[in-house]
Amino acid sequence: MSNENGNPLAVDFAGLALASPIVLLSGCVGFGEEYTRVEGFSNADVGGICLKGTTLELRLGNEPHRIYETPAGMLNAIGLQNPGARAVVNDILPNLDFAETRFFANISGSIVEEYVEVARAFDDSPIDAMEINISCPNVKAGGAAFGNYPEMSAQVVAAVRAVTDKPLITKLSPNQTDSADNARRCIEAGTDALAVINTVTGMAVDLESRQPVLGNGAGGLSGPAIKPIALLKVHQVHQVAAPHGVPILGQGGITGPEDALEFIVAGATTVGLGTGLFYDPLLCKKVNDGIRAYLADHGFGHVHELVGTLASPG
Repeated sequence: MSNENGNPLAVDFAGLALASPIVLLSGCVGFGEEYTRVEGFSNADVGGICLKGTTLELRLGNEPHRIYETPAGMLNAIGLQNPGARAVVNDILPNLDFAETRFFANISGSIVEEYVEVARAFDDSPIDAMEINISCPNVKAGGAAFGNYPEMSAQVVAAVRAVTDKPLITKLSPNQTDSADNARRCIEAGTDALAVINTVTGMAVDLESRQPVLGNGAGGLSGPAIKPIALLKVHQVHQVAAPHGVPILGQGGITGPEDALEFIVAGATTVGLGTGLFYDPLLCKKVNDGIRAYLADHGFGHVHELVGTLASPG
């Protein structure tokens, strides 16, 4: 692990030197420029940014409603609205400041071949890494999500690995029986890192119409409501990933430095902020400052010393 220029927050993540363990999550910060318009926010405060989920062709997304606030969380069913991979590469990436932070593409597809073509597009670009969103439905398997089945997950990872040398981050779904087994299969297929976890499937009901609130019927639950689930999944996946040196991007309900530290102790090398930014757009600086203070107060010289230090119960 590098401690570049004495920075106690600098981490090595899948071979990339990050100035902070914070990564802004896909779908929450657009294509990397949205929060730069917030006074007091800087992309330089974070180690990396996951761009909005991108498919091969333009997608308009789902019918409204697309967002619904729930107790301690948020449901979303955006439907991967995006301009298509080539538009992102040609029109959006040239406007990003790659000197400020790292940028990760988030690639999605309805069939394995689409993932491959999106990966090819981003391979021929300055993007630093690719996050594989395996929670998309596989149209060749009756709409079953790739990420819910280890064999399908591994198939996507292996296909993408074959067309790029850029670091791959596989985003694991919590909507499956055994996340650790899925992680193992993805590692064997060639992923360089794992993002744990994606949103938890849920729904909301409008009592007056007796219909689902979301136009898609169901959506992904994020925010503090899923934090306990995410922490457990990170801990379980860490047991599989650590022996292979595969780092984890821990995410799910982080709204303050204490949350971030819990994920790091559970096994995450980096921590993802998403829904928490909607609560507090200036959250990143607070998390960085809080981690620094914890390290100093507890005698740690560097954040990597904390990773996976969770003690056994009792």
